[in-house]
Amino acid sequence: MTQTATAAANPEIGNSVRAAGIRTNYHDRGSGAPVLLIHGSGPGVSAWANWRGVLPELAETRRVIAPDIVGFGYTEHPEGYTFSRQAWVDHLAGLLDALELEKVSIVGNSFGGALALWLADQFPERVDRLALMGSVGTRFEITPGLDAVWGYEPSVENMQHLLELFAYDQSLLGPDLAQLRYEASVRDGVHESYSAMFPTPRQNGVDALALDDDALSSLPHDTLIVHGRDDKVIPLSASLRLHELIARSQLHVFGQCGHWTQIEKRDEFVQLLGNFLPA
Repeated sequence: MTQTATAAANPEIGNSVRAAGIRTNYHDRGSGAPVLLIHGSGPGVSAWANWRGVLPELAETRRVIAPDIVGFGYTEHPEGYTFSRQAWVDHLAGLLDALELEKVSIVGNSFGGALALWLADQFPERVDRLALMGSVGTRFEITPGLDAVWGYEPSVENMQHLLELFAYDQSLLGPDLAQLRYEASVRDGVHESYSAMFPTPRQNGVDALALDDDALSSLPHDTLIVHGRDDKVIPLSASLRLHELIARSQLHVFGQCGHWTQIEKRDEFVQLLGNFLPA
């Protein structure tokens, strides 16, 4: 089956390129100023699952690139791979190299927000603007919600519990969503990769993804910080701290919104990005 036919059958499958030696699945739409979308770390997540409601509209005025980070989605799951913050950053930098992108704006969701911050810290000249949504990247006491996400063991019931944690508006959780996301979480190699990423004690995962206060204070980039006030996974205090430390930042907090800002407040979120990101 050709890649085009495969993608038509499964919208989570996009283009393919070797980045930092890893065969990488990514979506590439539109033209204009390039924007890199970095997804979160939920079990069974992919770039398309995370950004499908945002990507098409952003791509009307910009070039939007949304990869599956190594260990997630349809990107290669190398056997014996050591997952670490630096490995993820190197993979994303390798993707920019493979696509010959000298400079991009970045939108990072949760775990992806931390990777966006680390990219900006290590390669400041390659980052234009930053948008962080429910972002990790500073130190906080791990929440029961994040501990449950990172400690997920596959079952439909456990997936349903996580979905209920993500969404403030429970009506968004259709009757088949838990089954679909569970099936994504047990595809070949997916859970094996996932279970290796954030071992106990999972507070170590939060701390490893956190930048030092001095590094955050030194970031020169215009930064949009977005958070759901009712987020049970990443505490609002994390974004308040990022806003306090990042000099050129602005903060927008949505009421009656959980960790799924891009879904629960999709229209408002897209408008914020449209006003903030270069076109």
